[in-house]
Amino acid sequence: MSLAGRLARATTGIALLFAFASIPARGQGADPPGPTIATTVEAGESDVDESPPRPFWRNDFDWPGTTFHFGLGFLVEYGAYSQDADSRDQVSLDPGGGIRDWRLLLRGRFKTQRPFSWSIGYMYDQGSNSWFFRQTGVMVGFPKLHGSVFIGRTKEGYSMTKVMTGYHIPTMERSPALDAFVPILADGIKWLGYFPNAGIFINAGVYTDRLSENQSFSTYDHQQVLRAGWLPILDDKNGRVLHIAVMARNGEPDNNQLQQRARDEAYFAPYFVDTGKFAANHALTTGVESYYRSGSWLFGGEYNFQDIDTPDGRHPRFQGGNLIAAWIVTGETRPYNAAGGGYFTDFSPKHPVFEGGPGAWEVILNMSYLDLNDGTFQGGKVWRVTPMVNWHLTGYLRLQMVYGYSVLDRFALEGETQFFQARLVTYF
Repeated sequence: MSLAGRLARATTGIALLFAFASIPARGQGADPPGPTIATTVEAGESDVDESPPRPFWRNDFDWPGTTFHFGLGFLVEYGAYSQDADSRDQVSLDPGGGIRDWRLLLRGRFKTQRPFSWSIGYMYDQGSNSWFFRQTGVMVGFPKLHGSVFIGRTKEGYSMTKVMTGYHIPTMERSPALDAFVPILADGIKWLGYFPNAGIFINAGVYTDRLSENQSFSTYDHQQVLRAGWLPILDDKNGRVLHIAVMARNGEPDNNQLQQRARDEAYFAPYFVDTGKFAANHALTTGVESYYRSGSWLFGGEYNFQDIDTPDGRHPRFQGGNLIAAWIVTGETRPYNAAGGGYFTDFSPKHPVFEGGPGAWEVILNMSYLDLNDGTFQGGKVWRVTPMVNWHLTGYLRLQMVYGYSVLDRFALEGETQFFQARLVTYF
């Protein structure tokens, strides 16, 4: 099919989905907006730094010596696919779904003069059919130094989208480039600094796999990560944020081997691009990201490069990133945390469905790209256009409806795939 035909097919899906999502909602703009910029941070994944309204039972407690929050997260999804002949020759796709993951989340603040908090996360991963600890550790604040130190298992700090939990990202999955280049977790120590007068934040971490050698996410023996950002606009009164950041990650592959691969934003689908295992001494990942929020609108994206050294002297460079535009039709604003690493979080609807309202409707257009071809390395190239709708029924329950159109360049073929996905997300 010609490029014009491909674009026409993708545009048709976009138009239908956005037309459905743009139906006006009742009560829009009835409530005044609350604060949308946070400048404090506690131990815990970004999914619990700014908690949604609690569910139908109490899950926050004030105990002697510490506060205590009990939370759960649950993802269930389904996907169906339409492939052309080339796509079917490249990858085998069958409709289906199931539980994406579910997790137990605990956290609290010790009642000490110095800011001192803790978190425990325990998760079931469907892909590996196993349980493992997620964000687990302690965080100590150093107000005079404008920062905090986290010790334990955590997100490395590379990329805003990677820092955000999967329960909060606007899209259904992170970009294929991030899934290929950066593991989801690591064990080590991380500094989170925020200098409000200068509008600058810094994340810096050092990690090792001594405690996670057998975990599926542990693909590096050692890694060092730095991410620094500038906030030239941080205006809560008018709902505006401009976020600009650069990041770098230096890693020594586990057992001197790497395998860079990624699914095409569909968790229950097989890997679309894959280099296979190859010998590697060192990997340097660098990237740039920028986001602009104006009230209910959010625009932004990032691009990443990964340069790898191999024992035989080859130096492949892989690359990829994404662009996103999101609009909350019902007028809510996606909050931003400056002190916790510079990231956006999820939001609660002004008029939840269970209180007689329409909930919140968010429409999104995401475009992603990943290139794992360089010289003798032919892992494939894939790009995808994804229009989607998020229906936030309450602050802790969301339905995602997704259409995707992608082209995979691999095995001397260009295969076209259409995705029809749905996910139910709940967390508190």
